[in-house]
Amino acid sequence: MTEARNSGASQARGRSTVERASDREKVVTRNIRGSVRLVFQAWTQAAVFQRWWVPQSLGMTLLSCEMDVRVGGTYRLVFKFDPEPLAFHGRYLEVTPNARLVWTNEEAFVSGQITTVTFEEQAGETRVVVRELYPSKEALDAAIVSGSTSGDMQETFDQLEALLPTLGTSAGLEAAR
Repeated sequence: MTEARNSGASQARGRSTVERASDREKVVTRNIRGSVRLVFQAWTQAAVFQRWWVPQSLGMTLLSCEMDVRVGGTYRLVFKFDPEPLAFHGRYLEVTPNARLVWTNEEAFVSGQITTVTFEEQAGETRVVVRELYPSKEALDAAIVSGSTSGDMQETFDQLEALLPTLGTSAGLEAAR
């Protein structure tokens, strides 16, 4: 049942692992060079998030990014897509600063999945684990076919890691707001 890419027996720094953990769950793991505080901020501040989330190789543009990161708060991402913009949205179910985010996904291709992201500081790096739990095996299969799962987030995480040094100062964070 496990399909792992870019992985060996241990998590190599700078590489993402992607695993189908069960019929309904996909897991992406990455050690990021950066403090848990900065990595968490990159996931929760819209002005920062939009700078790294979309892989540049896709040629997509994130037109807007709204994030109200609190329990019960919502998010909405709108991408330039032909013939009309494509929106992704959901609600935050759990927010534990510097440790955990849980949200719903109501996407155009597949909806009903729950995403859980955990953050754990380890020797100056942050281990990020992204778990996507789908309502059924068929829903995950459909998401994989449509390309709407997190899949191999190597490029996305590379972009995050490249951005973090620019956020290391309060001036960098203020510029991102």
